[in-house]
Amino acid sequence: MNPNFLDFEQPIADLEAKIEELRYASSGQSVNIDDEIRKLREKLKIKTADIFRNLDSWQTTQLSRHPARPYTLDYISVICEEFHELAGDRAFADDGAIVGGLGRINGRQVMIIGHQKARDTKGKLKRNFGMPRPEGYRKALRLMKMAERFKLPLFTFIDTMGAYPGIGAEERGQSEAIARNLLEMAELKTPIICTVIGEGGSGGALAIGVGDRTLMLQYSTYSVITPEGCASILWKSGEKTKDAAEALGMTAPRLFELGLIDKVVREPLGGAHRNPHSMAIRLKAVLLNELDKLEAIPTPELLELRYRRLRGYGAYQE
Repeated sequence: MNPNFLDFEQPIADLEAKIEELRYASSGQSVNIDDEIRKLREKLKIKTADIFRNLDSWQTTQLSRHPARPYTLDYISVICEEFHELAGDRAFADDGAIVGGLGRINGRQVMIIGHQKARDTKGKLKRNFGMPRPEGYRKALRLMKMAERFKLPLFTFIDTMGAYPGIGAEERGQSEAIARNLLEMAELKTPIICTVIGEGGSGGALAIGVGDRTLMLQYSTYSVITPEGCASILWKSGEKTKDAAEALGMTAPRLFELGLIDKVVREPLGGAHRNPHSMAIRLKAVLLNELDKLEAIPTPELLELRYRRLRGYGAYQE
């Protein structure tokens, strides 16, 4: 089993391995096996499309956590022709789990804030596995207020299993920091577009998730709790994780159907990690298109529409 592939992706891994074997075997030989490779590639494309067409909620959750999936800084490096990261909350410390700063996209100045994970051990420790502490949210708030002051639109990228649950974080006011962000973002006098690029978990995600538009990548998730956490609370068993994922309704198509998000951004065949650059270019186009719509709305009307939008979440309708 290839560790770089999820369990349901193993048929894809097997076909890719066969293609690589043929390519290696063909070098230095007179036998032309290009036709066989072409057939295998076509079979790989069909097999990949078939697998990803029928993903369940748990498989989508696994995909949203894929270690090769692009993170916030990966998107920024492609979307922005210029980016200057800003650090620190000006009170306690800098938090590597949240990154943010000033960016320029097609000549347009924006503020970008997002969760940041890492792929190696040293990076994971630096980024705290993508779980922000209070200082991370206070840094985000500082950058939000700066965006408002200089009339810069705000883009947020959500990708966390949740806020860090450690004692130190609670002692420094984790819940207050999250609640403060919810309040301030609801009243921020600048357009806000929030995008779930991976795993959107609990208040840790929502703390930078209040805005005028909420987008989700096709294989991302957004929920009040992780499936593992839900299963441990409701069933006291990790064996019910798949059931919890299904019950939470955490996938992008389901949340769009419920009216909790505004748009599902299609990913390349096989997921964003298969072609990160293509995914970033596609996301850039969607963000700029949504921003054009929001910037055409006067600020007082924008705030009123945002207020109605937030009040409408979960409202009972006959």
